[in-house]
Amino acid sequence: MLHTEGPLLTVDVAERTTETTAIDDVNESFIGGRGVCTRLAHERVPFDADPFGPENSLFFATGPMQASNMSFTGRMNATGVSPLTDGLLSSNAGGFMSRNFADTGYAAVEVTGASDDLLLVHVTDDGVEFEAVPDLEGATVPDVVDHVEETRDLGAEHLAAIGPAGENQVRFASIMTTAERAFGRGGLGAVLGAKNVKGITFEGDSRPDIEIPATAMDVHRDAATSDHIMKRQGTASVTDLANEMDGLPTRYHSERSFEGAQGINGDRVEEKKYQKGTCSSCAFACKLPTKDEERGVETEGPEFETIMAFGSNCAVDDIVDVMQSNDLCDDYGLDTISCGDTIAAYLASEDEFGNTDLIHDLVEKIAHREGVGDLLAEGIDRAHDELGVENWSVKGMEFPGHEGRLLHGQALSYATANRGADHMYASFYSVEYPLVPDEQAMPPSGFEGKAARLVERENHHALLDAGIVCRFSRDFLSDEQLADILDADFDDLLAVGNRVVTLERHFNNKRGRDADDDRLPFADELPDLDAAIAEYYDERGWTEDGVVPDNHPDVRETVGGADAAGGTAD
Repeated sequence: MLHTEGPLLTVDVAERTTETTAIDDVNESFIGGRGVCTRLAHERVPFDADPFGPENSLFFATGPMQASNMSFTGRMNATGVSPLTDGLLSSNAGGFMSRNFADTGYAAVEVTGASDDLLLVHVTDDGVEFEAVPDLEGATVPDVVDHVEETRDLGAEHLAAIGPAGENQVRFASIMTTAERAFGRGGLGAVLGAKNVKGITFEGDSRPDIEIPATAMDVHRDAATSDHIMKRQGTASVTDLANEMDGLPTRYHSERSFEGAQGINGDRVEEKKYQKGTCSSCAFACKLPTKDEERGVETEGPEFETIMAFGSNCAVDDIVDVMQSNDLCDDYGLDTISCGDTIAAYLASEDEFGNTDLIHDLVEKIAHREGVGDLLAEGIDRAHDELGVENWSVKGMEFPGHEGRLLHGQALSYATANRGADHMYASFYSVEYPLVPDEQAMPPSGFEGKAARLVERENHHALLDAGIVCRFSRDFLSDEQLADILDADFDDLLAVGNRVVTLERHFNNKRGRDADDDRLPFADELPDLDAAIAEYYDERGWTEDGVVPDNHPDVRETVGGADAAGGTAD
């Protein structure tokens, strides 16, 4: 089985020391990316770790496909205990950093401890340098990019950084890379901020020599020559479809279609797009560099989820206003979905829907925890009571735009996913709109056959995140091609994905998570949901309480009986 190569580099920012550990067995069993990071976190992070505590480690990793030039492979993984969900969480970011990370020669990098001084950490194949940067306190992401370019002659593609939101431990702060790409969803930027690390750079000339089969270039060629709407509009192309199907969350989830959708749809985004945008080595080029000359707004995006969160859910019908919200979140280091949804909750509480000046002011207040921003920085789950609104979150994570009241398999995924209300954990929405060929589609309504299909999709997505391969490869990379590239039977590859999902769940179970957390705010509208959740547990071999037993084969075989009873810090 093809897998990433190299050791684990542990960086203790409290002691300013480093340690290198051979992890060949982990690489071989978990391929790379999310797989390797999940396995390492399960072993090395205490089950009771405080997300903001020094004992919580943050792991970065690429996978074997970053040794190729195949499209859809310009991505990286980060894993840690989330301050938003309070569970183990992996986040995936695109851009151009993954191959610079691979050039360091490390399979994974662990950041642990907490520094007394604000630091930049510079990781190279020659060693690690700790740079005290007191002048960057409160700096935006572009400010950090400028500092690294001026002092080290390294571009944004070498840097993972946080803005003020991460420093101020906003629970949905992102880690930004390549300036505008985000390790979002779950607040790992706040974990880096709690460690007093403003950013990490990666450079070297020691990329492992991993031979990639020629099949990869067939995929690359197809991506380059295809005529796909995402090349013009990215995920914004879904906006009209969702709205027409009565599936576009509007006015803090109180409505399901938006009368102003034409002002924020994919056509409006395409009108503002001024050049192609892509990730490292990717010919698909689905990113969205946009600008509005009249108002002086320039950003990358917005994608569909941002259009929902800062558009329809806030009752904003001008794409330039959504672009400005997107840009502010990128500069301050905020997850656009959680930030937009949380602001929508505040607008609902104040009857201020559509107030764009207030929205943009709230983004800044959240990033700096000023005034009401201090409450909103906690996220909907922790703020909804004081706001007097319904709690639209699962496991603490705010909802994305794919409407579970319309797409019932996606609703099941929201309920059971280890990350909470996250659309990318299984991307079940693509089966139900559908965005896949007819033979792969399922009806939006009902749960028949969906629990087993959900398990398969979760395992497949965990496999892609180990690879690492972008979700949007779905129209270009077949299961047979993936098996050929990774040199393994496809069922064996899915078993790797299954182990990743199981270890995540087991870790979270040890933190007190169980079936009581697999709940939706609209469950009363889905009378068969409980039965579908029970079927999902049965498919996974978990207990009826949604718990992975300590003697579960994937736990026992991975970390052994003794370690399965509790994680240990290194």
